[in-house]
Amino acid sequence: MGMVSSKSVFLGFQLALGVLAACALPAVAQTVAASAPTVAATVAEANTNPYGLEALWSGSDLVAKTVLILLLIMSAGSWYILVVKLLEQAKMAKQARAAQAFWSAKTVAEGTQALESDSPFRFLADAASNAIQKHDGLMGHIPVNDWLAMGIQRAVDRINSNAQGGLAFLATVGSISPFVGLFGTVWGIYHALTAIGISGQASIDKVAGPVGEALIMTAIGLAVAVPAVLAYNWLVRRNKAVMDEVRAFGSDLHAVVLGTIKA
Repeated sequence: MGMVSSKSVFLGFQLALGVLAACALPAVAQTVAASAPTVAATVAEANTNPYGLEALWSGSDLVAKTVLILLLIMSAGSWYILVVKLLEQAKMAKQARAAQAFWSAKTVAEGTQALESDSPFRFLADAASNAIQKHDGLMGHIPVNDWLAMGIQRAVDRINSNAQGGLAFLATVGSISPFVGLFGTVWGIYHALTAIGISGQASIDKVAGPVGEALIMTAIGLAVAVPAVLAYNWLVRRNKAVMDEVRAFGSDLHAVVLGTIKA
């Protein structure tokens, strides 16, 4: 009897593995090919959020889209006014520092010419000069002190009115945008419940989508209102600081012009 060598056993084992691999590879390839569409569909489904803003826009009607567009306009207008008013206030603060050179001039006319043409302090100085020039006729019966004070006060009021421009829009947006969003929510929930009633299915997967999309309207309304309210309060406080500089300049200008006349 001959004994089987270890080398022969090893060769036989390799041959068996080769046969098994040859039989298994086609089955594995078929399994991978069959699962590829399923994986692709899973990835595509993960990339598409059925409860996001895109689904809200595509599934909404004309009223809901109008509410969304209105909220978008309010938000864009609020941010535009915030940026513009900040630039205006920064410019007025810079002009207030430059206006300190006015008091170093020898005459009111010389100091006025040294101010920037679009400066509110230049506007005050011109208003004081025009008040003195127009103090004749029936206006001449008004004491010059009162007439000059009236002219400067009118100029201050005009500057304050220009500084307040746009703040009413921020106040309006801060007040009504939550209610606009709430209206969109109520409208969306109404249509969601109507669709659920027609379909006759009230499971959580059928309710979560439409109701969640409707509630997004409230979130958008709050997202529009909060920045508008904060911007309004901030700009009002900054306006107050700038207008204090304008009023102080007007008071000093009144005293200087009146002293120049009496001299």
